[in-house]
Amino acid sequence: MRWLIDTNCCIYLYSGAYPRLTERVLAADVGDIGISAIVLAELSLGSIRGLAPDPAALDRLIAQLPLLSFDADAARAYARLPFRRSRFDRLLAAHGMALGCGIITANLRDFADIPGLVVEDWTA
Repeated sequence: MRWLIDTNCCIYLYSGAYPRLTERVLAADVGDIGISAIVLAELSLGSIRGLAPDPAALDRLIAQLPLLSFDADAARAYARLPFRRSRFDRLLAAHGMALGCGIITANLRDFADIPGLVVEDWTA
């Protein structure tokens, strides 16, 4: 696993708004991109509230990308991060750091204050 994909990029994959993102995801080797249980939680929350993706599309996504559990190493990494309000992003960053993965996101600034975390915007 090399990358974890952020919630915003999962939503953009469904909308087709960023063809470059879709191209890069499709060009990645199988197993290079995973989905954190944290992202699944955030997507599921939106889904039950009527936001994209709908539950069937969400099921298709997790069938395509390896789903990674948030474990004790990730929890300890989270405890060492600078505090900020966007806890989902902090949890995703900690999960990535614990696994040695970078984060694919369209919101680089959400992760800018985390030293050592590799973050890329594949929508640009």
